Amino acid sequence: MTPFVLQCGQTLVPIALSSLALITASVVPTRSDCDAALSEIDGIADARIVVLGTDAALAAVLTRLMRKDRLDVELAYVPETASEASHLYRIGTGSRAAKVALSGTATPVPLIRDDLGTAVVGRATLTGPSGVLTGEAYVDDTRLFSGSVPGVEVTPTLEMPGLRARVQGRRGLFRARWVSGRAMQLGTPAARLTKDGVASTRDAVRSTIYRHHEQWLLVR
Repeated sequence: MTPFVLQCGQTLVPIALSSLALITASVVPTRSDCDAALSEIDGIADARIVVLGTDAALAAVLTRLMRKDRLDVELAYVPETASEASHLYRIGTGSRAAKVALSGTATPVPLIRDDLGTAVVGRATLTGPSGVLTGEAYVDDTRLFSGSVPGVEVTPTLEMPGLRARVQGRRGLFRARWVSGRAMQLGTPAARLTKDGVASTRDAVRSTIYRHHEQWLLVR
């Protein structure tokens, strides 16, 4: 295994990674940043990219690997602080995550994406104007809601079918239950999608988040 560290922004480099090849990138890596990292590992059969940054940084790298048909590349994740993805993947943060990045094993996990072709690694939320989301949403054949709700949240899962979704907010004393499936589809007059902390720039009347036909290699 030959690891390369992709430092996104000014993220601190843990001591365990300080002697490795370092590639710098924007806080959220651009297409050029990702392509530069891929050029560094070109021809290296056992290459592993260690993403040092945020959930949005990891999602950007995974998105580029998907679009470049390079999902054979192992991805490790080292967040500075706890995040949705660090909890989901149970990899820890900082020095602990760095040790996992070096000693862990890459295993295939479902790749969740939206209909614009961008990956979700931690959490996606859909909200409406003035805090009310109106419309109808399904997870596969199960209706998630019909009418008006505060919003919808979607997260990947480590096992098939690949994702789970639920209505945001509380119903009585209990949170709405998760519904698992391959895809979540929403129809609405207007919704704003936020993926891994990055909000879209325009509202949508339809949104689909679903499992890609290929998996990705996550180091855990």
